[in-house]
Amino acid sequence: MTSTTSLDLASLLCSRLCHDLLSPVGALTNGLELLAEERDPEMRQRCLDLLDQSARISTDKLKFFRLAFGAAGGFGDMVPLGDARAVVDALASNNGRIEVRWQLSGDALPKVAVKVMLNFALMAIEALVRGGTIEIAADMRDASSELVVRASGARIAFDPDIGRALDGALAPHELSSRTAPAAMVRELAQSMGGTIRHVVDDQALVLGAELPLG
Repeated sequence: MTSTTSLDLASLLCSRLCHDLLSPVGALTNGLELLAEERDPEMRQRCLDLLDQSARISTDKLKFFRLAFGAAGGFGDMVPLGDARAVVDALASNNGRIEVRWQLSGDALPKVAVKVMLNFALMAIEALVRGGTIEIAADMRDASSELVVRASGARIAFDPDIGRALDGALAPHELSSRTAPAAMVRELAQSMGGTIRHVVDDQALVLGAELPLG
């Protein structure tokens, strides 16, 4: 990528972050407005519950995107898998119809591998529009990190443009805030000399990556 395209990609990722936070932050604003006007104790409690839920969802998303999109400040070259697992589990739990199963080897993965894994998890969560199961496996061998994320459910809604972005088939001007994470994943993998792949049908989506340790 040229520097201009990299800047455009960063802008699209920022747009994606803002889009995903708009709903829970807007609910916080609405809840505060209702709380200021409401005098009935039962309704005030409902407002407080709404505020608590919206604050939790906002926090969960910020923690997730910090690791998935950001520089993950505070971590070194390796990121504890417990931290990665916690942000995915929190994001999935807000859906209520998705179960996440983990098969992890070791306690940490390189930062780039964690970013790829989290973005795969995000794609899997969004593909399960009717709920389902996500299986996440990660293993760090002598020469590479290997990742597999599998989403299965009654219906898989995987945007073909996300697949094209993973394959590098979208031109820079065709990218959107929805496809930018997939483009970032491809760029991260290529920067390490790694490979990514995906397979999708009506009931399953499988995303995989092999990333050399450098």
